Amino acid sequence: QVQLVESGGGLVQAGGSLRLSCAGSGRTFSSRYVMGWFRQAPGKEREFVAAINWSGSTIYYADSVKGRFTISRYSTKNAVYLQIDSLKPEDTAVYYCAADPRLEVTDNPGNYDYWGQGTQVTVSS
Repeated sequence: QVQLVESGGGLVQAGGSLRLSCAGSGRTFSSRYVMGWFRQAPGKEREFVAAINWSGSTIYYADSVKGRFTISRYSTKNAVYLQIDSLKPEDTAVYYCAADPRLEVTDNPGNYDYWGQGTQVTVSS
């Protein structure tokens, strides 16, 4: 069993920053899992945001967030973070943490076997 719990969402003005956190736990959770962040805005499909391998040596961002989002992880604490700067109203979405037991860093949501419940980020203009 694997549990992922996100936190850190909230209401913020455009131009502000947030730091999302995801804590992984469970008997079968491994710090070697690839970890990713996805988001889903109202009326839209879930989209990839960023992903990171277990060591942090491989990181992949969606083009739409490059330069503003930073993914990192603290593997010894089974935690992954998403620093979001220069927030825009179009960043408003539910942000999900996901874990992929394979080694390849990917933007394909189908590769991620485990998902958190999500944390709401709302950006006001």
